[in-house]
Amino acid sequence: MGSALLNLFLLLSILALLRHSAAATSYPKEALPTKSGYLTVNSTTGSAIFYTYYEAQNTTLSQTPILIWLQGGPGCSSMLANLFEIGPWLVNQELSLEPNPSSWNKIFGLLFLDNPIGTGFSIAASPEEIPRNQYDVAKHLFIAIKKFVALDKSFKTRPIYITGESYAGKYLPALGYYILKKNAVLPSGSRVNLAGVAIGNGLTDPEIQVATHAANCYNLGLINEKQTILLEKIQLEAIGYVRKGDWNEATNARNRVLGTMTNMTGLATLYDFRRLTPYPNRVVVKFLNDVEVKRALGVNESMVFELCSKVVGDALHNDVMRSVRYMVEFLVKRTKVLLYQGQCDLRDGVMSTLSWVKKMKWEGIHEFLEAERKIWRVDGMLAGYVQRWENLSHVVVLNAGHLVPTDQPVNSQVMIQDWLLERGLFAAEKTENGH
Repeated sequence: MGSALLNLFLLLSILALLRHSAAATSYPKEALPTKSGYLTVNSTTGSAIFYTYYEAQNTTLSQTPILIWLQGGPGCSSMLANLFEIGPWLVNQELSLEPNPSSWNKIFGLLFLDNPIGTGFSIAASPEEIPRNQYDVAKHLFIAIKKFVALDKSFKTRPIYITGESYAGKYLPALGYYILKKNAVLPSGSRVNLAGVAIGNGLTDPEIQVATHAANCYNLGLINEKQTILLEKIQLEAIGYVRKGDWNEATNARNRVLGTMTNMTGLATLYDFRRLTPYPNRVVVKFLNDVEVKRALGVNESMVFELCSKVVGDALHNDVMRSVRYMVEFLVKRTKVLLYQGQCDLRDGVMSTLSWVKKMKWEGIHEFLEAERKIWRVDGMLAGYVQRWENLSHVVVLNAGHLVPTDQPVNSQVMIQDWLLERGLFAAEKTENGH
């Protein structure tokens, strides 16, 4: 009898394993992107940006906007946001896909780009072709976006919003700046229809932002005065290298600041000081390295997917500490800008962002800083705070870390929809001009 039970147990175990492995190789037809593949940025070498696009689930808007998402890093794949944050289908710990009721494509088209080339499934013909600065990043993105828009004649008239998080705090201002500069000299039919920029937990003005970490950690009770003094010393080293134009050492010094913070605090991750373990996002890597999944997405089966590329990170090493604040100042005069942060992010959080916002050279900055900070509720529950003036909006998302949509899916969806459609706390007021 014991032997029969053992055999039954073994059979059930084998079936369970087979079901588990099958889950990883199945890509439900309904979960496939509307379009996916490659947008060539250099026809001579074949270097190309990989994309996945999901059409809006509800297209009742007369001109359905298109949201473009860029991940950070530098060198991290936007498939993280696609399958772990805001896409219509999220991968679970069993490596199968589940519908995401809080997807950002409920009423908007949603385009994910693996940027720069060499990131995720994107192709860099050689390491030398990977961008070393934000101008070249934006140049490739502009080419890719133009090619994407050409895929469907309806795309040409739809408003485009660019969004993303973390190191996209550099990519997005650079791309928006590049688009508006190019639009100024292109005929109307060749322009990119940029309508707004939304930056989540962004690294935008690193010299100013790196100076905030010690005070932030001390105020949260994570370090004592002696540790604060030591951390401030390393922060000043990073700032000193920036001012000397030694970009390599400036980045190294910032890395020492972040490493020292981790060692001093003992935190599992600086991306969210509440977490006892890092974000469980490695499931995205396992899922995307499955042959069947790669085949379904139109990717060469021999490609090995990495969540973040060290090669791309190394290429942009000297770019990390360069500020793009002047690009945000340029953008906010011409289009609407949203800055949002998860309250619990220690890398690029609220204090870090507001420190550079205060120093913006923009005629509306005084009015923005004096504007009322409004309590934001979703379904009657406290969700965070919104402060805005004309084109600039700032949102603090409560109980969220660096990956805001993962931590607060419903609230992040409400935030992006309300900001884009100018409703709720983002509705234009009679006393204001513009948005």
